Amino acid sequence: MTRQYTVRGDQRSLKGFLLSEIGVSVTALKKIKYGGLYRNGECVTVRATVGEGDVVTVVYPEEASDIAPIDIPLDIIYEEAWLLAVTKPTGMPVHPSRGNSLPTLAGAVMHYYRDRAFVFRAINRLDRETSGIVLIAKNAEAAYRLSEGMKRGEWKKEYLAVVDGHLDPPSGVIDLPIARECEGGMRRVVREDGKRALTQYETVCTGEDTSLLRVQLMTGRTHQIRVHLAHVGHPLCDDFLYGRRREGTVYRLHAYKLTLSHPETGESMTLTSECPFLSEFFPKEDYL
Repeated sequence: MTRQYTVRGDQRSLKGFLLSEIGVSVTALKKIKYGGLYRNGECVTVRATVGEGDVVTVVYPEEASDIAPIDIPLDIIYEEAWLLAVTKPTGMPVHPSRGNSLPTLAGAVMHYYRDRAFVFRAINRLDRETSGIVLIAKNAEAAYRLSEGMKRGEWKKEYLAVVDGHLDPPSGVIDLPIARECEGGMRRVVREDGKRALTQYETVCTGEDTSLLRVQLMTGRTHQIRVHLAHVGHPLCDDFLYGRRREGTVYRLHAYKLTLSHPETGESMTLTSECPFLSEFFPKEDYL
């Protein structure tokens, strides 16, 4: 992939320009610093200086992930030169892992791009049983900018969740620290020595003994929604780790809306994904 940038302002090092103004990661810089940088058409190194009006061309080397492609249809929400956004179904892991034989979203994406060199760069991750939007960067620069924006808390992530019981109050913010229950364990717990975690929730509608919540993550801790709601006495229905699971069921949690800045233009964009399970629990007129 080749990108061009026009320099504005006083002279400075090419390295500084790429790192601070363009947002090239240190890892990417190592790959392009010899033979992948051009100033006004002349091949240069990161030690070169650039100034007002100079045109910097960056040639990123083609790479490919070693993830085996799997012929599974993708539910594509949005696609263009920088981004791919898909809806991950319930029960599908995002990445391959040791001991896991299930088809993965990564494998499906690699099959979709089977005719080109492609690196699978999922910026956000969802638990296997959580469905919803997964955003994939289509180049290293996009991955860096998106990841930095997420770390700075610029993303707005919203979920729909079906929980046991009715919350009182019906809306609010849960502000409780979360820690790993034990070293190497999967479960997380609310504990004073944990990292601060904030979850905003709003009851959309209720059934006889369940509620549909709209949940916004204000921080990004592992299992945050599941841990917080279980701690206040309203775990996700059929959550095998934090609630009561019925045989043959899975919990219902869907990442349905994601708002972020586009990595190239900086403009705000919102992606949405239709929730697959609402009609199982609630009449449509209750939540539309």
